[in-house]
This record gives sequence, C-alpha cells and structure tokens, in this order.
Amino acid sequence: MPQTLERLRAITLADIHEARTRIAKTIVRTPLLRFEMGPDYPDILLKLENLQPTNSYKLRGAVNCRGDVVRRRPTLGVWTISAGNAGQGIAYAARQAGVSCAVIVIETAPASKIERMRALGARLIPVPYAVAWKALGDRAFPGVDGTFVHPFDDHNFIAGHATMGLEIFEDARMPSLSSPPSAAVD
Repeated sequence: MPQTLERLRAITLADIHEARTRIAKTIVRTPLLRFEMGPDYPDILLKLENLQPTNSYKLRGAVNCRGDVVRRRPTLGVWTISAGNAGQGIAYAARQAGVSCAVIVIETAPASKIERMRALGARLIPVPYAVAWKALGDRAFPGVDGTFVHPFDDHNFIAGHATMGLEIFEDARMPSLSSPPSAAVD
C-alpha cells in the first residue's frame, strides 16, 4: 500500500547543525583539498567523501536517519531503493543500530556495490529499473516491511548530506587552505 508523503519543508541551518551532532561519531570529517592546475585555471577544491566507510557521502544522510527510524519502528527494520551508494549507507547505519535492512536494488547495479550491500547485511531484492522507480513513487514494495528511507527525498537524509556544506564552508575559510602550499607533494 502506498505511503502518504510527508509535507515538504525547508532544510534549516539548525537541521544541519543537529544532523552534524547526530552523525559525528560515525562519519569521517573528510578533508578539503586544493586541486592545483596552475595559475590560469580556476580554484578547485575537492571534498574527499570517498574516505567515508562506505566510500560515499550517502552515509551522512543514512546515519542521520538512523535514530529516527529506530525510534519509530525498530523491530521491523529499514528498507530503501538503490543502485549502490544509498543502499550501502542505509545497510551500514542499520547494522550499527542492530536492525534489519532490505534494499530493492536495481538489477543493473554494479556488482561491487551489490556485494558491498550484501556484506553490510542487507537483504537484496533485485528488480528492473521501472519497478524500482514505481516503488520510489509509492514508497512501498510488496513483501517488504519496516521504515522506508527514501534515497533522495527525505528531510533527514538531505540534512545529513548538507553537513558537508558546513565542513566545506569552515575548511575553505582556513588560512592554510587559502594560501599556496609550502612544499610540493609527490
């Protein structure tokens, strides 16, 4: 049975600060590095989210959702729809919370991401893209119970991702980042 959508609301700076507090013990504060191409090129900064335990920023949103999910319906676990990164994040967060996780996985997902979700304890249900897209719209899938965590249309998921923005803002203002490096690194 399709679920009713939550009313859309803006992500506030307070939401992002609260998310940062909730996820602080799980995520890695990843570095912000300058990508040097020379004086005739724009200033490029790289936020290395590939250093997260799941190699993706999606862990931030998943961990931010964890507490809310466990509080609402802990015995039923969680489920999501993913081709990889969101599924890995939700599976990782669910494993840490001690709840079950199911992922409706798009059958064309990369094998490495499928194996990682499985290794994190997710029960995988492979489906064609069109079936996954319908389940996203319905926020329901036959035979799957638990709390649905939408992989991109969830207030807490987005607020968790937005914590990157706080880190970028703070790190980009640091004098050590804005001045040229003192020595070349090979």
